[in-house]
Amino acid sequence: MTLQQKVKEIKTGKLTAMQNVNNFLKEIDKKNKDLNIYLHLNSEAMKIAEEIDLKIKQKKPVGKLAGLCVAVKSCISVQGLITNCASKVLEDYVAPFDATVIKKLKDEDAIILGMVNMDEFACGGSGETSAFGPTKNPVNPELIPGGSSSGPGAVVAANMCDFSLGSDTGGSIRNPASHCGIVGLKPTYGAVSRYGLLDLCMSFDTIGPLTKTVEDSAFILSIIKGQDNFDATTKDFPEIKTKKKYTIGLVDVEKYAKPEVKKIIYEATEKLAKKNGYEVKKISLPLDISLETYYLLVYVEFFSATRKYDGRRFGKKIEEAAGHEVLRRIFGGSEISKAEFKGKYYREALKARSFIKQQFETLFKEVDLIILPTVPRTAHKIGENISVEEMYAYDIFTVPVNIAGIPGISIPIGKIDKKPIGLQILAPHFHEDWIFDVGRRIE
Repeated sequence: MTLQQKVKEIKTGKLTAMQNVNNFLKEIDKKNKDLNIYLHLNSEAMKIAEEIDLKIKQKKPVGKLAGLCVAVKSCISVQGLITNCASKVLEDYVAPFDATVIKKLKDEDAIILGMVNMDEFACGGSGETSAFGPTKNPVNPELIPGGSSSGPGAVVAANMCDFSLGSDTGGSIRNPASHCGIVGLKPTYGAVSRYGLLDLCMSFDTIGPLTKTVEDSAFILSIIKGQDNFDATTKDFPEIKTKKKYTIGLVDVEKYAKPEVKKIIYEATEKLAKKNGYEVKKISLPLDISLETYYLLVYVEFFSATRKYDGRRFGKKIEEAAGHEVLRRIFGGSEISKAEFKGKYYREALKARSFIKQQFETLFKEVDLIILPTVPRTAHKIGENISVEEMYAYDIFTVPVNIAGIPGISIPIGKIDKKPIGLQILAPHFHEDWIFDVGRRIE
């Protein structure tokens, strides 16, 4: 059942909003202790559901999301709920206002069910760095769910909400979507307002939905997208028509992906092309330079963004209360930002960023869409000894998307040893409809 079909059932009385909330609360009660997904539940959820049911009963108009239950990553502000970035630094911080995306969901009568776990301050790609313990993967609780939107990925896979909202800096929506076997969309930079997001890296961060289907992803994006006066980077979506035939750029990932991952992605692409009459071209992406550029820029921007957590205005001093991965990034950013370097490394990284953007612009003159794996390998076990270099390499297929500001989606395409694998589709700026069009065909 798609989200729109469920809303129809709620509006026609086949299912009530209160029943929907209650069903999820039962699932949470049954699973959350083991999976460690929800950090805080919304005590007002049932009351809000009751109000929606009353409006329906009285034949009053209700929103497009009437009665649907949403789980929110703990770095997106929800008024009255603890928004702590899964950190002891902000352990008791209650958001005083709603992020723009939350306001849009509430305006359409969605119900915020609660705040979910994540990597601390979005630093991490596994879901293991949360100050409140790692999130477990519902597919196999011994495995990482991916990060940093570990909770938003796991909560949808565990059937503990209708859909979730996450944020993506370098793969943080798509990575967990791949590991948890669901759909995760990183929209075009500027398509969705970041107002109310406690950001990691302001020039990369994007809010997006995690859902069961491509259809649901398109539906939620239609609600949350659009220009916002509180975020100067936002723009209204131009109207882009879909095509009958697409030219697909299939990325050479021989050097980076596990052979079994490459095999699944290549076979799926060939099948897609054959069935729909698409042309496939083999292409290359500047993957190595993208990873190096990304982490240099993220370290500097994260160091700058965290200077407000000084223990004076709210929360604790970040250097005294944060975990190891957060401190690693703060230290790295402070070293790169030293006055003696006069911004040398940051400027070089900005030049590299421009080069990467130009590479994508050139590629999109030859192909319509780009396909590659979401992550180069399957999920590892929680607590497994993974080197920093190997952990960062998890993002090698996702960070170029954030650098270029283009949209990307992860769609479940198969399993290796019972572990989900995601196929990633990339498109030019604001061409999400092309992604959805081809994504539906893959499903």
